[in-house]
Amino acid sequence: MPRPTAAQLAYGSATVVVSTIAMLLLSQTSTGLGIGVISVAALALGLLVAVTVPLPGRRGHRATRAGSAPATTGSPAPASARPSYGNAPAAARVSESRTAAAEHSVHH
Repeated sequence: MPRPTAAQLAYGSATVVVSTIAMLLLSQTSTGLGIGVISVAALALGLLVAVTVPLPGRRGHRATRAGSAPATTGSPAPASARPSYGNAPAAARVSESRTAAAEHSVHH
């Protein structure tokens, strides 16, 4: 496992501190067990945040991998050029709507 970056350490630590204080204030617990449970939950949340912080230089890495499908640069076909399904089964209409949504969600 690679060493954590400064950003990962900062976000994780801030998450632990803020979430611990927030949970202690919201729960108003004063027992040792309650404080222990909140502390463990805050540590787990901080670890999750630290692990999910994106690494520098990894942005767009998937798109540049060899063998990946090239992104389309043209605009989607107009509605008149798309096939009209009329009374087609629902599966065909759902497939077309998913294709249309995928065409619109491509980032350039």
